[in-house]
Amino acid sequence: MTNNTQSHAEHYELKKRLYKRSLFVVVLSQIFGGAGLAAGVTVGALLAQDMLGTESLAGIPSALLTLGSAVAAFIIGRFSQRYGRRIGLAGGFLTGGFGAIGVIVATVHNSIFLLFISLVIYGFGTAANLQARYAGTDLANPNQRAKAISISMVSTTFGAVAGPNMVDATGKFATVIGLPPLSGLFVLASVAFILAGLVILIFLNPDPLFLAKSLIKESVHYKMVENRTLIATNHRALVVGATIMILTQIVMVAIMTMTPIHMKHHGHNLNDVGLVIGIHIGSMYFPSLITGILVDRIGRLRMSMVSAAILLLAGIVAATAPADSMLLLITALALLGIGWNIGLISGTAIIVDSTNPTDRAKIQGMIDVFVGIAGALGGVLSGMVVAHSSFALLSYIGGVLSLLVIPVMIWSRISKSIKVTKKS
Repeated sequence: MTNNTQSHAEHYELKKRLYKRSLFVVVLSQIFGGAGLAAGVTVGALLAQDMLGTESLAGIPSALLTLGSAVAAFIIGRFSQRYGRRIGLAGGFLTGGFGAIGVIVATVHNSIFLLFISLVIYGFGTAANLQARYAGTDLANPNQRAKAISISMVSTTFGAVAGPNMVDATGKFATVIGLPPLSGLFVLASVAFILAGLVILIFLNPDPLFLAKSLIKESVHYKMVENRTLIATNHRALVVGATIMILTQIVMVAIMTMTPIHMKHHGHNLNDVGLVIGIHIGSMYFPSLITGILVDRIGRLRMSMVSAAILLLAGIVAATAPADSMLLLITALALLGIGWNIGLISGTAIIVDSTNPTDRAKIQGMIDVFVGIAGALGGVLSGMVVAHSSFALLSYIGGVLSLLVIPVMIWSRISKSIKVTKKS
């Protein structure tokens, strides 16, 4: 065996072993992180409605936490590029945990100002939870990147589904310790985000992004890869991937945000809301393993079109479902989650394919900024649309908006700039 062949074998085995290890740590952190992100989704709008006394501004909490997530995405991306995924992600989770504590304090003192500030800080945790999917891909081979994203995301399901369905139990716990019932989920969120941050800080070592950079340099040195491994960023592909994620995010956030308000108006209790949102969040993450395999096999662009079709169907079902039909509400929100899942994984895979480790984290963070801003916009506008019209109109608008993915796909195919990756 020649020195180059031996070095190649050692290089491959090292990368494979460290990839599995880093992915395991990410999965563990995501289980806790999933429980943390459920609070804002489930009771954020209800808290604002109670404190403000109007539903027209009930979309503000969702907008603020997604705005905080956007700011955090930029910061986490920059820190990750400079100091590694470990420092960037751990900092995001821990900051989000302190934001959740701030929400609890705000509910105790009935301070809307503190609530809004704390929700922005809480958004750091949701940003870290979302950006952790990138850490799982740093050491993945090109034909397993979507699967790596999926594994990172599916682990979020456990906490994300459990969280909303604990709204009654956490509410009772909050009452016992002298807190308002709706703050109970934020007690869970604070503990969950802090635990997620500690898992990353303690166990994500060595850092996968730094390893990816060093392994590529070694590969070039031993001539095991050609210089095309370090190709420049494909900016056209980045636009396509970002557009897919932005559209799926704004549609999902808009409809999801106003669903609890819509249900409360028609006599549903918090347990009903928790069940619907829990299934929705489960649908956002649980299909990930299958989604990742399909994205790697069928292709990023084709699956993005599937996402658009499912989101359209979700909007139609949500708009036409009788308000007292739990089955149809669950169906609509489940479809909404699945459409978001496929769109996010497809778009993320395109982003990873189009970047290299030398600038990947910074670019990923910047793109997640725009995704977060889109979510914030969806949250704010959703409340206004429902207040001045109806939940049905909001759902129809969301469904139609998802179809904008199609001209983006046509544009990308005409340009022939993106290679639709298929697993051989």
